Amino acid sequence: MNRFFSGIFVVTTLLLAPACSSTNKSTEAQVSPSSMMNHDGHSMEHTNHGNNSQINTQTKLTPPNNLAPNQGMNLVIDIQDDTGKPVNKFDIFQEKIMHLIVVSDDLRNFDHIHPEYKENGRFEVTANFPESGNYTLFSDYKPAGSKENVSLMNITIPGTVPLPKNLEKFSKTKTISDTNVNLNISEKNIKAGQSVTLSFDLKDQKNQPIKDLQSYLGEKGHLVIIKSSSPLTTSDYIHAHAMKDPANGKVEFHTKFPKSGTYKMWMQFNRNGQIKTADFWVNVE
Repeated sequence: MNRFFSGIFVVTTLLLAPACSSTNKSTEAQVSPSSMMNHDGHSMEHTNHGNNSQINTQTKLTPPNNLAPNQGMNLVIDIQDDTGKPVNKFDIFQEKIMHLIVVSDDLRNFDHIHPEYKENGRFEVTANFPESGNYTLFSDYKPAGSKENVSLMNITIPGTVPLPKNLEKFSKTKTISDTNVNLNISEKNIKAGQSVTLSFDLKDQKNQPIKDLQSYLGEKGHLVIIKSSSPLTTSDYIHAHAMKDPANGKVEFHTKFPKSGTYKMWMQFNRNGQIKTADFWVNVE
């Protein structure tokens, strides 16, 4: 039977960088403690300015009054310190001030967008939610002089929720318009906590390695991995960075999967000025 939603529910959760104490707060709803975010590839070792002190922050999501699927909606995200004052200075990382990952809770829908900073701790962005149902937003930002923070926000788009579909096949080959993407994994069986190399081979329609990859967010590719969980938490989120100087038509990532389970991966790359996304499921023992 189809389910119906009428209204919104918004929760914000903060994840602080390793070795730092945190105070989780929300101006929208009660917040539960977060687990450690997985940010392999650079393992959270980003270059920070100043004394690298940690700033405790709270995040407020303000959606429009009328929510509907499959139409652009303006979202406002306010970043505040733990006293409620706006955090007004941020460092740029991966060419942006904020990266916002939007996924439906069944992981069928994915978007990677970049809110525009409006000063005084406020970011604005237009997001599109393709279907009714529950969505999780992972907001990735870096207060100036502080380590990288990831917050989690939830929103429900009202309407009839589509019936669940069977899990997509664990295919290692995808065709994205004019590009064939093949996934190769360094280990036959992926084990939780074990380092693994994920190699994506990109070939043209003649099955030749492509040579016209362009930079995307300062790298050859971008990879987001999210564990299939209910509810989604920051511990289910992995943001991996591409390895340097790959061979033609190859984009590689080195990462770890923290827990056993089923994960979905979205690898994004830039070809001919267009950002393309290839998604794959993997199972972790």
